[in-house]
Amino acid sequence: MSSNDRERGTPFAPHTAAETAAMLDAVGVADEEALFDVPASVRFDGSFGIDPRSERDIREEVGDLLATNESLTEFLGRGHYDHYVPSPVAHLSDRSEFLTSYTQYQPEVAQGFLQALFEYQSMLVELTGLPVANCSMYDAATALGEAASLARRVRATTGTRVLVPEHLHEGRREVLANYVAGGELTVESYPMADGNADIDRLAEQVDDGTVMIYAETPTVRGCIEESLAAIGDLAADHEALFTLGSDPVALSVLEEPASVGADVVVGDCSLGLPTAYGMGLGLFACRESFLRQVPGRLVGAGEDETGRRAYTLTLQTREQHIRRERATSNICTNQAWVALRAAMHVASLGPDGLRDLANDCVRYARDLSAELDELPGVQAPVHDRHHMREFPIRTDRPAPRVAADLREHGFAVHELDDHLLQVCVTDANTDETDALVAAFEEVAR
Repeated sequence: MSSNDRERGTPFAPHTAAETAAMLDAVGVADEEALFDVPASVRFDGSFGIDPRSERDIREEVGDLLATNESLTEFLGRGHYDHYVPSPVAHLSDRSEFLTSYTQYQPEVAQGFLQALFEYQSMLVELTGLPVANCSMYDAATALGEAASLARRVRATTGTRVLVPEHLHEGRREVLANYVAGGELTVESYPMADGNADIDRLAEQVDDGTVMIYAETPTVRGCIEESLAAIGDLAADHEALFTLGSDPVALSVLEEPASVGADVVVGDCSLGLPTAYGMGLGLFACRESFLRQVPGRLVGAGEDETGRRAYTLTLQTREQHIRRERATSNICTNQAWVALRAAMHVASLGPDGLRDLANDCVRYARDLSAELDELPGVQAPVHDRHHMREFPIRTDRPAPRVAADLREHGFAVHELDDHLLQVCVTDANTDETDALVAAFEEVAR
């Protein structure tokens, strides 16, 4: 920055020296450094301590560092799933017009991207049976939080209670609690019975003060929820919103959410992206009556002045785009690229391929649990239910010790409690199931 810039301010540092001095004087400090308390141990001393070296030397050093990582075959799930991503998804989504695009504010130069997002929305509409889908949320947890916020806004009568299953993933529960903390809502758990909702106990909990009931299928334990219609009826009887958590793979073979009374569908997509320890794509679909309450953005289709089909952002409910008091959410950071990848993945599979993948995930879980159940000291699955992708296992030996021994054999599984593990199998790791069973046989006794 030049001396002239410092005198008059710049677009990036707009305060002049005189203005800066006046502000410092107002807070009673001599300079900007006095505003910060940075410990000497972490304070930058002017040198990074990184010796210069050649590209080849750096590559070798980084390679040696990465080689120290554990090489584990992951049988991990609990809401975040690994599926094989066809190579065209990466190649097409890496095109510059997709990769460098932010929000598609200028439809005249973003028709291709907007069309792809419209197709993504259309796929969700077909899978859920609900007429409105956005593009998109950060993940399932924020989508669930947005659903609770929507329920508070649209419910006709008063109420503060949001009911969720006791087996809800702890991360989703925490994000939901953060969302509702400032909105006078409370989150309560309803009991589960053998991996599914305990309908009788849930019916005792629901009252006219309930604004939303949340259920999942598959559940976080991989169980197919068998009482969705009954949950939907309970919600309708008390004028509460029924929000259902699921994912596109499961929805291709399970009950259509709209048919069981779901008002909102949320979840993680788990398509189009490799696993990235939490990086995903949040789904959000709802009834048309909630159209102007949907968080995020909607892409719509129409015609230009020549009669050609054209796409544009038709609704944006972020506070930066409309009057703050009318905004529904601040979510708008560009999730569009991952939605694009999800749409490409679904399109590459096609309807039959998506159903085949879902059915495979049911079969993989059934076959693997049957093999593990034959081993001494192992009961699988714990719940007498249909499962998809994953299932819990009870072990006679302490589960943490079994998991640690499996890790020594190169496998990662979930620990649920002292004698409960969980295993997830998809098309990405099914080739390793024989080795996993052999490892279980050795360590579970």
